Amino acid sequence: MRSVITVHPGFEASWPWTADHLHTLWQAQGPVEFLRTVPGDNRTLSKLVPDSATVTRLVALGTPTTPECVKAFSGLTEVALSEAHGQPDIAKKFADRGVTVIGHTSEGYWGQSVAEYALALALCGLRRIPQNHHAIISDLKPWDYSPATPPVPGGRGHQFGDDARFVSGTIAGKRLRIVGAGNVASRFASFAHALGADVAAWDPFASEPCFHRAGARQEHHLERLVSDADIFAPIIPLTSQTEGIITAKLVDALPKGCLVVLVTRANVCDMKAIRRRVLADELALAADVFDLEPLPLKDALLGRHNVVHTPHSAGRTKQANEEFAARLVERFKPLAS
Repeated sequence: MRSVITVHPGFEASWPWTADHLHTLWQAQGPVEFLRTVPGDNRTLSKLVPDSATVTRLVALGTPTTPECVKAFSGLTEVALSEAHGQPDIAKKFADRGVTVIGHTSEGYWGQSVAEYALALALCGLRRIPQNHHAIISDLKPWDYSPATPPVPGGRGHQFGDDARFVSGTIAGKRLRIVGAGNVASRFASFAHALGADVAAWDPFASEPCFHRAGARQEHHLERLVSDADIFAPIIPLTSQTEGIITAKLVDALPKGCLVVLVTRANVCDMKAIRRRVLADELALAADVFDLEPLPLKDALLGRHNVVHTPHSAGRTKQANEEFAARLVERFKPLAS
């Protein structure tokens, strides 16, 4: 049985730790050949791998693959073609020939990374951590928590750095309202639930157990979901069905002071409405994704007191890369001892 991994630089531009981890995992099972090409080397699989007909297990990460390659790998029993760079028609040709085509399930390998990031953004938005971090670099005034004289009940007090105009403080006790109950959304919901948040979620495509596992109450009406949100997080993929699903009417129904958390795709929301309410100091925003990326340096959202922003980096951790590899390996048949 001959096992081969190939990896193209185009794949590693997005997933730089995946191939090496895959190699390590497969080596623990037995001998494996590892072929990494350099930029500009666009040889097809059959030209890159010698004696193609003797290969039985193959993982091709971004390597160009043609119908001729399908014919050349005549002894193949299992193959994985990277989703980002694989060709669906090629995968079908392998399958039609009786080869088991290994693909990723819907449980995305970036799920834990994005869900943890969502929690971090929510906490940063509640406590203004990035704003305070940035402020003390150039000014000592943030250290002065002196209250008004005389002190005002419900006003600023010693060591109080939150902005009381917006939802702030602990995530415990907050009404977290999530659109979505999938891989990322359900994890985020479970984290927040464990910290004491009151979590409700809307997702007409999710089964009832998804909500139970996440510690979230299932809401059946999107209009009702937004009506009492302290924190609102639409965490669903962007498709033709979901684009703009959070309409301006729904955005306008969010209570004043609500914190909006965006970690998947911004354009599931009416971003004009989000921008309007954020710039009017009616909502706070903690976002890793935006309607325009990269944000222009003069964008009105940048540097605001009620906005936490990061440059679309929630999902790309080393651990997500390694999970990518682990999920592939576990779907191949174990080698006979």
